[in-house]
Amino acid sequence: MFTSTAIATTSRFADLFDRPVPRDLREHAETMCHDTFIDHYGHQGGPVRLGSWGTTGDDDRRRGVTAPRRYRASIAVGDRIATSTAAATGPVAALTAMLYERGMAVEMIKFHQLPAVGGGIATFIHGTDGVRAEWAMGWARDPVQSALRAMIACANRLHA
Repeated sequence: MFTSTAIATTSRFADLFDRPVPRDLREHAETMCHDTFIDHYGHQGGPVRLGSWGTTGDDDRRRGVTAPRRYRASIAVGDRIATSTAAATGPVAALTAMLYERGMAVEMIKFHQLPAVGGGIATFIHGTDGVRAEWAMGWARDPVQSALRAMIACANRLHA
């Protein structure tokens, strides 16, 4: 899911970017290979899984730039799968609200997105559940999907 033919999975994770990764992650990015970094920060296994994702309704023509949009997702927490909806100004805010409703609070402290050399977007999120704080990452060709994957990875690191 995170690898492609353009990525040498044994190279240092930091070598995938023209810019530095967030300061708190630099030491690991400089010393860990791609696979180890992904396994540590981007692991999608855990109690929270994101199934389908999208917007509901055809409100693009009626809404202003900052008006909320309705999002819908299928989210599994443990063995319970449910469809959630939220009105938010963006997909990350919507997923944050949906996770909170399911008892999986993730408050974002820091958010970074970096394009990778050879394609793909890495999203780094430093999040908290109010007790602990964890860094997590997501990787995808699409920046929204990358951010959603990072949110799920953060929820799993916080609530494992």
